[in-house]
Order: sequence, then C-alpha cells, then structure tokens
Amino acid sequence: MLLTKECDYGIRIIRALSSGSKKTIEVIADEEKISHKYAYKIIKKLVKAGFINSTRGRIGGYHIKLPLNKIRLLDVIAAVDTDRYVNVCLKQGAACSYRDSGAHTCTVHEELMRIQDVINMELSRRTMDEILKIKG
Repeated sequence: MLLTKECDYGIRIIRALSSGSKKTIEVIADEEKISHKYAYKIIKKLVKAGFINSTRGRIGGYHIKLPLNKIRLLDVIAAVDTDRYVNVCLKQGAACSYRDSGAHTCTVHEELMRIQDVINMELSRRTMDEILKIKG
C-alpha cells in the first residue's frame, strides 16, 4: 500500500489545525508547504468526513471539529483516499482473471488480504494526537 500525496497532505492539514485555532486555507497551505488549490481539494474531503469545520465569510476559515484522540490515522487516510489497497484485487467487486476463470480460491489473494488487514489494524491503532506527539 502506497500512501498517496493526498493522504500525506490530509495528515499534514490535520496537523496544521491541531492547535485548535481557526486558520485560512492560505495559512494552512503555506505552513504545510502544499499548493493552495491542492489543500482546498483535500480540506473539502476532511470537512465532508466530519474532521474539520469550515466557516465562510470575511472572518472565515477552518478549525478541527473532533478531538485529536478521536481521529485515527486510518480515518484520515480513508477520508482522503478510497483506493487504499495493497492490490486492486482486494477492492469490492474488482475483476480477477484467475478467480473469474473458475478457480475457487486464490492463495495470493488470501495472503494479500491478510497483509491488508494487518496494515489497517496498525493504522487504526494510532490516533492523530499520538502521531503528533511523537518526537523523531
């Protein structure tokens, strides 16, 4: 599973808002070194997922909606990227030439599913407050 640039930016946008203060898209993008256009696209997804509130108008901006200890790393990734699988065959309804040829089981698929479950479990174990407190 490759975390996309959008996933990285989504995590960084949450980081930019982690202080709880309201910020404009320009401030967020500048702090996190993201293009304004790209930041806006990702923020819309985070607002839709319920992690961020937006306020319109002259004194508008964005602020974190949920406590950071309620936002799991997997939740942010899922909000930003719906194609977060180690292989396309794991997606619901994905075509598989091997399985579609009449084979009843695919050991490769089963192993990839196990790996996907481990990745999802690990990403679910960490909340954003834990991630942001880690000192490297």
